[in-house]
Amino acid sequence: MITASNIFLKYGDRVLMDTISVVIQERDKVGLVGRNGAGKSTLLKIIAGEISPDSGQVTRPTSSSLGFLHQEMQLPKGRTVIEETLTAFAEVRELEQRIEAINQELGERTDYESDGYLKLIEELATTNDRFAILGGASMEADAEKILQGLGFKPKDMQRLVDEFSGGWQMRIELAKMLLQRPDYLLLDEPTNHLDIESILWLESFLKDYPGAVILISHDRMFLDNITKRTVEIELGKVYDYKAPYSKYLSLRAERREKMKAAFDNQQQKIAQTERLIERFRAKANKAKMAQSLIKQLDRMDRVEIDSEDTAVMNIKFPPAPRSGEVVAETEALTKSYGALNVLDQVRLKIDRGDRVAFVGQNGQGKTTLAKMLVNELQPTDGHIRLGHNVQLGYYAQNQTDSLHPKSTVLETMENAAPSELRPRVRSILGAFMFSGEDVEKKVSVLSGGERARLALACLLLRPINFLVLDEPTNHLDMLSKDVLKKAILEYDGTLIVVSHDRDFLQSLTDKTIEFRDRQLHEYLGDVNFFLEKRRLDNMRAVEMSSKAKSTNASTATPKTQAPVDRKTLKKLERAVQYAERKIEELEAKLAQFETQMGAAGFYESADAQKVLEAYRQCQGDLEVTMEQWEEAQEALEAAGG
Repeated sequence: MITASNIFLKYGDRVLMDTISVVIQERDKVGLVGRNGAGKSTLLKIIAGEISPDSGQVTRPTSSSLGFLHQEMQLPKGRTVIEETLTAFAEVRELEQRIEAINQELGERTDYESDGYLKLIEELATTNDRFAILGGASMEADAEKILQGLGFKPKDMQRLVDEFSGGWQMRIELAKMLLQRPDYLLLDEPTNHLDIESILWLESFLKDYPGAVILISHDRMFLDNITKRTVEIELGKVYDYKAPYSKYLSLRAERREKMKAAFDNQQQKIAQTERLIERFRAKANKAKMAQSLIKQLDRMDRVEIDSEDTAVMNIKFPPAPRSGEVVAETEALTKSYGALNVLDQVRLKIDRGDRVAFVGQNGQGKTTLAKMLVNELQPTDGHIRLGHNVQLGYYAQNQTDSLHPKSTVLETMENAAPSELRPRVRSILGAFMFSGEDVEKKVSVLSGGERARLALACLLLRPINFLVLDEPTNHLDMLSKDVLKKAILEYDGTLIVVSHDRDFLQSLTDKTIEFRDRQLHEYLGDVNFFLEKRRLDNMRAVEMSSKAKSTNASTATPKTQAPVDRKTLKKLERAVQYAERKIEELEAKLAQFETQMGAAGFYESADAQKVLEAYRQCQGDLEVTMEQWEEAQEALEAAGG
């Protein structure tokens, strides 16, 4: 159990935490929520011991382990992805060395009845147990499994960490932490650099995680699907709800309604009592009664309504000028970065009024196509045509980086505004929560959320009929995201939005385009329709091929199967070949174990337990690989291979 008691923290004149207390039990799944700047990340750092509060303390069992994933991290250079990930097994490596040392010592000693010898036997058993619990026998397989769940491909395992962006390096750090299986897992915005598929995988992993999870996220669905408790930080106080995020919102509203009702009732009673006091004071025979009522008021436990931070942006896109029927069209569009082909001969047609979501794994070309559509990037081959009277508005994934750090908020807006709007710049900034002295702040001192609001404000300075948004919710808190979504729903132009936030995308678009294998795959529906369709498409190949075989067998006239392209056939063939090679390797490994186990005196030997555990792990791996081979083989046969 982690106990944070009476935590007080003050920055300058601002009290960030006003003697707050939080208890985290061993298996809690906690969502830590609040506005940007409320102190969520700071509280995690205090719990992790990276920041010391002005007063108060944090305690946890000395034997417990804690993992903390935060936004400021940097991996060392020179290691491959798998090498860096396997550094998570530092304790396992030490245990392995200790097991080897004990076995060597046991082999050399002959004092079999001595206390020292028996203690070594006990230590070996304990160390072997710990080695097994930490996954020592399968650490490389476990590392690859988690890395693939987080979006890495098999070919990435031997690439240097240096080759990957900060977002991908964060995934490696997350993989290391998940492999270490700490008792308390502290995650600060773990989905920020993940695509939808990786988010779904992480969601499934954390739901079944045996330890405690404390999670900061602006992804409502992610919180709802993992957490069972919500701790809110607001204006220096904490409020604890035994419910996931969406339920917390309704409980919070109910609590405030009850507080308001109790406050109103008490105010009525106070007003009535004060009137009686005034009446009785004027009468000598009622003076004693008046004094009694005054004492009653003094003793009254006054109901107070907690302060609430409800400040939000006021976003409204200007009416969209009318464009041509076809807003944008691509023809045989190809984009390569050196030898890396990202998009290959793709075709896309955007009609006036279309509302389209770009989804798919990171690195599949979503941002690349968005940049080409707005002429910030040139294609390697092919053509892009914009329609008549198309007026573009583009919010880049790194839009906040384009703001000049030495300019003030007001200067930034004035430089972006057309001359006729400059007199209204201050009022527009007010709608985006920049008022008074805020407009004189330098961009360099703004928080991530403030920069995002400023970049959005700049976007609204001109009429737009083709709005392209690339990850617009990065750095925005829940309330700000809701306001932005409402504004986009009311926007009457053509929309493309790149996002991995399922809750934000829900009902926002009527078409979803998935980027996969250098091609575009279109789904007529929002992100929920896409996810359901992809779930059905990803059902086991065995089920699909079995159904196809059954249908063909029961039909008098065999139907001609739809042709499958060579690329798909090659992919299936490689999957079968890979599985066959792995089966051979595992069977050879099992044979070695069986030879070892058949040797005289094996079961009395010191390393018998270790070998048996490795043998059972190998058997399990073989069963899994056999299933994968069967699925791939049947899929290949169904495809005509």
